[in-house]
Amino acid sequence: MWAGRAAAYRRSAERLCAHPVPDLLDAARVAEGVGHLDVGCGTGTVVEAARARGAHVTAVDAEPDMVAATGARVPQARVEHGTLPELPFPDAEFDAATANFVLNHVGDPIAALTELHRVLRPGGRVAVTLWRNPDAAGQTLLGRAAQAAGVTPPAGRAGPGVDFARTGDGVAGLLRTAGFADVRGTELAWEHPADAEEWWAGFADGGIGTVGTMLGALTQEERAAAKAHYDRLAEELAGPDGRLLLPHIAVLAHGVKA
Repeated sequence: MWAGRAAAYRRSAERLCAHPVPDLLDAARVAEGVGHLDVGCGTGTVVEAARARGAHVTAVDAEPDMVAATGARVPQARVEHGTLPELPFPDAEFDAATANFVLNHVGDPIAALTELHRVLRPGGRVAVTLWRNPDAAGQTLLGRAAQAAGVTPPAGRAGPGVDFARTGDGVAGLLRTAGFADVRGTELAWEHPADAEEWWAGFADGGIGTVGTMLGALTQEERAAAKAHYDRLAEELAGPDGRLLLPHIAVLAHGVKA
């Protein structure tokens, strides 16, 4: 679902997903001189912010288009192709690791976190974000529009035994299972401002993520019906200036390798 989508992601969800980045880096204590690994780097917002703090940044992503986008954006960083849960690094390589909205895209989150534990030095810190469930109204707007038009969402990726509660406590529990100590899980809530037409087009035309894949597969008639429902639902989330104010809630969890 992400192949060749770097440009579309930058036009749509990049600014939304960048909102928790300062808190994410604070939780991982990314600062000047810290050896920092960012996994699932996407188009490089975390990498850029970490470099601005003076960290020595290494970034990986499973999608070559994202690797190229991050490398072009932050040429001072080391950017490589890499896929959780098998990263191309030796044990105890980094002081800090981050994963911004990555755990919701892996089949086995415990295996992914265990791999991050492996590549961290003792005392190293990990911080992760993902979307909370139940979702906030802004997170479900596009999906609700598609479902109102009769479109069935795809099945979730996580299989039996690897699913988990998308809450602060739920994600904190994953970190503990992966071997991390001093674990904390919190929630971040904010309203994301967006132009209604640009928000629709960024996903429906760009095809990013699960909802973008779903919208991109619609027939012309289904798309028109989904857009009509979207326009109606979007009115409920419009601010005083007519732009959307989309409520979102993310989980931020962090821990230490003892």
